[in-house]
Amino acid sequence: MGRVVRFHQHGGPEVLAVETIDVVPPGRGEVRIWIKALGLNRAEALLRRGTYIETAKFPSGLGLEAAGIVEAVGEGVASFAPDDIVSIVPPLSMVRWPAYAELANFPTELLVKHPPELGFEAAAAVWMQYLTAYGALIDIAGLRRGNVVAITAASSSVGLAAIQIANRIGAIPVALTRTSAKRRALRDAGAAHVIASHEEDIGARLAEIAGSNGVRVVFDAVGGPAFEPLTKAMSSGGILIEYGGLSPEPTPFPLLNVLGKSLTLRGYLVHEITRDPARLARAKTFILDGLSDGSLKPIIAKTFRFEDIVEAHRFLESNEQFGKIVVTI
Repeated sequence: MGRVVRFHQHGGPEVLAVETIDVVPPGRGEVRIWIKALGLNRAEALLRRGTYIETAKFPSGLGLEAAGIVEAVGEGVASFAPDDIVSIVPPLSMVRWPAYAELANFPTELLVKHPPELGFEAAAAVWMQYLTAYGALIDIAGLRRGNVVAITAASSSVGLAAIQIANRIGAIPVALTRTSAKRRALRDAGAAHVIASHEEDIGARLAEIAGSNGVRVVFDAVGGPAFEPLTKAMSSGGILIEYGGLSPEPTPFPLLNVLGKSLTLRGYLVHEITRDPARLARAKTFILDGLSDGSLKPIIAKTFRFEDIVEAHRFLESNEQFGKIVVTI
């Protein structure tokens, strides 16, 4: 038996409940984990509300990130053993492989033996943010030393991961945030420049920062009207990678900017990396090396207890956090 978080209907955080269920033994190629910490993601709030790319099957579990200790291994598993310290790469389906649980089974390809000194809370805050940012900036955009990269929703865990990755390779991260309230924290987190999008002219500030070279990469989680000034500030042949859609307003297609500069506008999901073994292996190496040398360091906004999952989700949707929200078990 083990406790899990499930929901029986779509809705706000209040539909989440901690329940006790039977936990089946790990199947062939699977490992059962004593989970010690969970990393929260906006995707889980979307699944809970019924607006995610995946459909819940009631009663539905949820969760994409966890860290813990191997409790048992299934048939055919040779690469992991009981007491191994592991963290979870986000699965293709959180309905099939939900992480909000005390005990959960995962296929071995989702497990990583992270550095033990990282600690469970930090390890639970690693894979979604760094894989998402790495896949967009390094794997797809080919971000290079000296490139200017504009990062929207910069105070999110993925935004902060993008800032750290840009700095690690010598690029110039420009953080976009709604107001000046998080300006100091973003500079302390490594942003070379910070733009308060509700207070400043985005296009003018980006032009001032990037100069004649323009912004080669835009990493955007928002969409909406900002597409126009963002693309206007981009360099010829630049790429805008869209991985979210936080703006409630329509997103215009900036036709003249796209045509005049031969821009690439590309949608992106982290699953592009996680379902490709070769690309995932390269990403793991980059991220583990960065964790080891200290250039990548998860920033945790706040930690909640497992019993307080409803409050954790309320905080997740408040947009007040700076970094990752973690739940401990």
